[in-house]
Amino acid sequence: MSSIGIGLIGTGFMGKAHALAYRSAKAVMGDVPDVRLELLCEQPFDKAEKFADQFGFARATDNWRDLLNDPAIDIISITTPNMLHHEMALAAIAAGKHVYCEKPLALTLDQARAMRDAAAKAGVKTMVGYNYIHNPAFTHACRLIKSGAIGRVVHFRGWVDEDYQADPNLAWTWRSTLADAGLGALGDMGCHLVSMAYGLLGPIDNLVGDMQTVHQTRPLSDGTGSAAVENEDTATALVRFASGVQGSISTSRSAWGRKSRLAWEVHGTEGMICYDQERMNELQLYQNSGNPAEQGFKTILTSPHHAPYGNFCPAAGHQLGFNDLKVIECATFLSALAKGEDAYPNFNDAFEFEKVIHAVAMSARQDRRIMLTELK
Repeated sequence: MSSIGIGLIGTGFMGKAHALAYRSAKAVMGDVPDVRLELLCEQPFDKAEKFADQFGFARATDNWRDLLNDPAIDIISITTPNMLHHEMALAAIAAGKHVYCEKPLALTLDQARAMRDAAAKAGVKTMVGYNYIHNPAFTHACRLIKSGAIGRVVHFRGWVDEDYQADPNLAWTWRSTLADAGLGALGDMGCHLVSMAYGLLGPIDNLVGDMQTVHQTRPLSDGTGSAAVENEDTATALVRFASGVQGSISTSRSAWGRKSRLAWEVHGTEGMICYDQERMNELQLYQNSGNPAEQGFKTILTSPHHAPYGNFCPAAGHQLGFNDLKVIECATFLSALAKGEDAYPNFNDAFEFEKVIHAVAMSARQDRRIMLTELK
């Protein structure tokens, strides 16, 4: 495959992140196929034209279905609001396109399952936007755990908090509805934490969850009243991994002062590893070896020793950012596609992550422990 044609749906935060990643992937990573930025979709058409020019796409449209039968397009990137992922992905798969979709896959597990199964049946390649697991700091943590650097793992504790819904006076939007957003904090952020937990410790076997809606209503933007918030602002679960390790996960979109606190600790019999996305170029490592009077947490700054950091910068401690993780993610997909291989995480992997957040919701609603095998 000499070059790969790209179609992009959406120009918001994630749409721009995808466009930047496609433009940078080969320049940064080197051994990546060339891409052709063919067609960008946004509404209205003048907005599509504006962003096609800004992002470097050859053409613009205001109808996403125009991407389906365009022979120049090999990959369709879906960066729209959650409620549109399912329909768009199924249509793209039916048209024989490879799909790069933002998380979560869909509003419901049934929709996500349909997307997973359709992609497998059609034989197209897929990628899902769990970019935090491509962080060199995270992949190094996985290697440390696998090497036994902290002994036998005994406990996991993770939380992901932001404050974008903390203000009770913030206007009601589609994000507050089950029909348009699906799950709330779990779907927006909790699934990212689950993807990291899976990478560190493997699949979750069972859990007990709880949820709450902190602000039951929000004011309408036109000042005519208020509307109900239908999904959760916070959620917490006690989890048991298939390996037997016990842990907890928690998420809140109402945590004042938190901007991207995707953090976790992995406890072992001989030490601990800690991480916080707000300090995404650092790992904290504690090992109970040597003179007890000199033991303490060590800060590991990501560097060229933690691939593929060196592709971005030759100097340690100079920091990668969110969009750099998107470049790594995009390059992973492009390279896998050129080799005819599956990328990670694909629709099947994302389905496994997202089973967990739906199990948390099910547990909270039914007030019981949920075995993940119940969500086939």
